[in-house]
Amino acid sequence: MLNIVIFGAPGSGKGTQSELIIKEYGLDHISTGDVLRAEMKNETELGKIAKDYIEKGQLVPDDLIVNMLAKVLDSKANSKGVIFDGFPRTIPQAKALKAMLNERGTDVSVMLNLQVDEDELVKRLLERGKVSGRSDDNLETIKSRLEVYHKQTAPLADYYVGEGKHVAIQGMGTIEEIFGRIKKAIDAVNK
Repeated sequence: MLNIVIFGAPGSGKGTQSELIIKEYGLDHISTGDVLRAEMKNETELGKIAKDYIEKGQLVPDDLIVNMLAKVLDSKANSKGVIFDGFPRTIPQAKALKAMLNERGTDVSVMLNLQVDEDELVKRLLERGKVSGRSDDNLETIKSRLEVYHKQTAPLADYYVGEGKHVAIQGMGTIEEIFGRIKKAIDAVNK
């Protein structure tokens, strides 16, 4: 299986590039947020437990998220591979993901780290806010989100460097130019 972790700051183009990767390589997309919402909506056992944490204003524990992802992954047994979007965000999550994938005889193939200049990220997010009306795309919230991202990200990027899976992708340029760089990185591990 071709399993990709796509990574990058808010506004780096993860969503756009994920769609192109899915189309090009025939992969499934697993978004942690979507999985969590579906489990809660369907009132599964895992969903009820997660809802309880969220209603108390707490983060859903990593093992619960990994169990939800495992369930989704098992339902895609005939898949060519998966893009993990929004997970992992911490080293313990990365280790839990690795263990879960290893139990299924697979692993993360590559971690694509979309790298975009800070000024460009702010510009993109402000523009997205104007177009989409997303309330979290305002200057104050953007700066806060980027700060949180940088604090969490550096260690996770280093973890994947240590695993030999990290590929830095220059996220500046046209969508096509960036996707060209991504294809090279994926093709290098997908032989």
